Amino acid sequence: MADGRSEFVGESGRESISLSEPSAGWPAKFEDVRARLTAALGSPARIEHVGSTSIPGITAKPIIDVLVSVSDLRDEAWFVPAIESVGVSLRMREPDLGHVYFRDIPRTTHIHVCQIGSKWERDHLLFRDYLRAHPDAARAYEKVKRAAVTRYGDDRIAYTESKGPMIERLMVEAEEWANRTGWAP
Repeated sequence: MADGRSEFVGESGRESISLSEPSAGWPAKFEDVRARLTAALGSPARIEHVGSTSIPGITAKPIIDVLVSVSDLRDEAWFVPAIESVGVSLRMREPDLGHVYFRDIPRTTHIHVCQIGSKWERDHLLFRDYLRAHPDAARAYEKVKRAAVTRYGDDRIAYTESKGPMIERLMVEAEEWANRTGWAP
């Protein structure tokens, strides 16, 4: 990995964002990606469905987000070719965040790779599990996403950044919930 700064690989381009109504097919699409990743990687510690398509009943970009947790994020020689063999390309490295990102074209799958036990892993699993357990919070998040896509439907960075305050608020609630319930990834 580089010196801690984010490193983009390939062209970023500008693509419009659209949300889709919840689909009963999203879990099956994830399971297909999981099976292909498991075959390519052998036995990684964890492959999880994250992102909005993993939250039942809310609209989402029709993109399956997959979290792959590996024992050594520095071992790109092992996991990059294996993950790319399932039809996605390395797009970004974020060493300071402990995150490596892959996607396909057109966008149907995003694969996020992180270290086992990392903050990146915990935060994404906690956010997903909290929204799954709290439908009202999931609907509030969905409302913010709908407003963001209306306002920033042609700017992925602004779309993502505009959801930030809601995500931060929900993460505070999620941490309180995790402490009350003993939730663990």
